Amino acid sequence: MNKIIAIIVCTVCCCATATAQTYTLEQLKAAALQNNIATRSARLDIEASQQQRKEAFTKYFPNVSGTGLWFNANKGMAQTSINPSEVIPSSLMPALAQSLPAEALLALANPIDVSMMKNGTIGSLMAVQPVFAGGRIIYGNKLAKVGEEASRLQLQLSENEVEKTTEQYYWQIVSLQEKMKTIEAVTALLDDIAKDVDVAVRAGVAMQNDLLQVQLRQNDIESQKLSLNNALSIVRLLLAQYCGLKDDDSWKVEGGEQNENSLTASSQNVQSSIFNVQCLPEYQLLGKQVEAANLQKKMTIGESLPSVSVGAGYNYHNLLERDHSFGMVFATVSVPISDWWGGSHAIKRRKIEQQKAEEQLADNSKLLEIRMQKAKNDVEEAYQQLAIAQRSIEQAEENLRLNRNYYQAGTSKMSDLLEAQLLYQKACDKRTDAYANYQNRLLEYRQATGQ
Repeated sequence: MNKIIAIIVCTVCCCATATAQTYTLEQLKAAALQNNIATRSARLDIEASQQQRKEAFTKYFPNVSGTGLWFNANKGMAQTSINPSEVIPSSLMPALAQSLPAEALLALANPIDVSMMKNGTIGSLMAVQPVFAGGRIIYGNKLAKVGEEASRLQLQLSENEVEKTTEQYYWQIVSLQEKMKTIEAVTALLDDIAKDVDVAVRAGVAMQNDLLQVQLRQNDIESQKLSLNNALSIVRLLLAQYCGLKDDDSWKVEGGEQNENSLTASSQNVQSSIFNVQCLPEYQLLGKQVEAANLQKKMTIGESLPSVSVGAGYNYHNLLERDHSFGMVFATVSVPISDWWGGSHAIKRRKIEQQKAEEQLADNSKLLEIRMQKAKNDVEEAYQQLAIAQRSIEQAEENLRLNRNYYQAGTSKMSDLLEAQLLYQKACDKRTDAYANYQNRLLEYRQATGQ
C-alpha cells in the first residue's frame, strides 16, 4: 500500500513539474510589453491622439447646424393700434359716406388693436464653410499629427523602461537561483567535511571543537538558504505582477547561459560603436516639442487675423399664421479688433516658449551624448569586473582545495578551512552578481544608444 501511495505521489509531482511553464528572457519581455499597465496606457494615449487628429481633420468641412423653436406667449409679441381714419385718404371719405352704413363709418373713426405672433414655429438648417481662419485649421491638423507622433515616441520610451525593469527582475531571479546552487554545493561540501571530522573526532585525532565549527557553519548556510528562498519568492511575485503571469509556482524562468564568447563579442561591439544622438526617442521627442511650440505660436498669430466664412441655409416659420419658407446664402467676415492688444502679448509668450523648447533640445542633446558615453563606460567596467570575479573563483577554488588537503594532513586548522570555504562562496556569489550586472549594463547601453 505504501508503495502504491509513493508511486501516486511521484506521478503527481512529475505531472506538476511537466506542466510548469518555463519562460525565457525574451518571452518575459514580450509578456510585460503586452500586459504591463505602462505600455497599455501608452497605447491608449496613441489611440486618443489618433482620435484627436481625426477630430482636427473635420474642421476642414462645413459646420452644419439645425435649429428648431416652438413658442406660445401669453400675448402677441407684436402689438399695435391702427386708426383707419388716419390711413384712409380724406378724398375717399365722401364716397365711403355714401356707400357705407353709419355704423361702419363710426367704426372707421375708432382705433383698431392689432396683435401678432402669439405662438408659432421656427426652423432653420445652416451650413457654414470656413474659407480663411488665419491658418488655425491647417496648423491645428499639423499639431494633432505632431501629438500622435509624440505619443508613439512616448510608447517607445515606456517599452524601453518596461524592458529594462523586466530584465532586472529576470537577472535577480537568475542570480538568486545561481546563489542557491552555490549554497547547495557548499552544503554538500560541509556535509563531507562534517563526516570526515566526525570520523576523526571518534578516532581521537581531531578535537570536538572542529566539529562544532563545521556545524555552526552549516547552521549559517541553512539560514542563508532561508533568506534566499524568501527573496526569490518576493522577486517572482514582482515579476509575475509586472508581466501579467500567475503568482504561483506554475512557472519558472530559464537560467541565463553564461557564454564567455558572446560576452567578449558584446564587449567588442560596444568598444567599436559610434554614437548618434538623433536616433534616440528622447531626442526625437524633444524635437516634437519644438515643432509643437512653433505650431502653437502660428495658431496664436492666426487668432489675431480676420476669419472669412461662406454659408447657405434653409428657413421656415409660421409667425404670420401661414407657412413660409425661404433659402439664403451668406458670407461673414470677423475681425478681432479688440483682441489685437492681448494677442500681441500671447504671440510673444508663444515665441518665448518656442525658444525654451529649442534651448532644452540643445542642452538635453548634450546630456544624451554624456549618457551614451557613461553607458559605454559602465559596460566596459562591468565586463572587467566580471573577468576579475571569474579569476577570483579560480583562485578561491584552488585555495579551498589546498586548505582541505592541509587540514587532512594535519598542517592546518579547521578555521582556515572554513575561511577558505567562505571565500569560495563569496567569490561565486560575486561572480553571479557581476554577470547579472553586466547584462543589465549592456541593456542600458543598447537603450542609451538607440540600438
